[in-house]
Amino acid sequence: MNNLEFLIPISLFVCVTLAIKFIVDSRLRRRLAETNASEDLIKGMLRADEQSQRLSALKWGMVLTLQGLAFGLIQGLHLEQDSAGVIGLVLGAAGVGLLSYHAIAKRFG
Repeated sequence: MNNLEFLIPISLFVCVTLAIKFIVDSRLRRRLAETNASEDLIKGMLRADEQSQRLSALKWGMVLTLQGLAFGLIQGLHLEQDSAGVIGLVLGAAGVGLLSYHAIAKRFG
């Protein structure tokens, strides 16, 4: 059995989720165009979308960096892979990344 077979359903889920998001976004923009929404409203929505994308990159960059550091720490300390401490360290690193993101986004947003 190939070790990467579990990636197929995960990839399918990600693709379906992204397809639904793109369809919903395009329908919203089409309805805005059909209803002759004000130019200020459209510009505001585009600015908010751009800000959200920038902050999303920051969020996932912080979470993945801290998880990478956690895995490096696990390797450096020669911890067992299936222990509760290892799982707690990885989840804790993700939590610290998300809390740090929240603090930074609150300050700049």
